[in-house]
Amino acid sequence: MKSRLLVALMALILFAGGCATVGKPWPQERVNDIIIGQTSQGEILEMFGTPWRTGVEDGYRTWTYGRYQYRLLGDSSTSDLVVRFGADNRVRSYTYNTTEAHPR
Repeated sequence: MKSRLLVALMALILFAGGCATVGKPWPQERVNDIIIGQTSQGEILEMFGTPWRTGVEDGYRTWTYGRYQYRLLGDSSTSDLVVRFGADNRVRSYTYNTTEAHPR
C-alpha cells in the first residue's frame, strides 16, 4: 500500500513539474530582416529553415515558424512567425508574436 502511494506521489510530482513543447526552435533575431514586398520565399527559407507548418490564407501561401513551451509550474514561453507570400513568391505580410519581455 505504501509503495503504491509513493509511486502515485512521485508521478504527481513529475507531472506537476513537467512541460510540453510543440514546434521547433527558429532564429527569432532574423525577423527584422524581413522586408515586405522584397524578401523572397527562398530568402525566408534560408533565414528560418523549413517551416513548422504551411497553409493558405485568403488564397495566399503561408509558412509558420513556432515554438510553444507550456509548463504547469512557472512561466510558459511561446513565439511564432506567420509569413504570407504574394503571387510573386515575395513576402506579402507577416505576423510575429512572442511572450518574451522584449520582442525582437
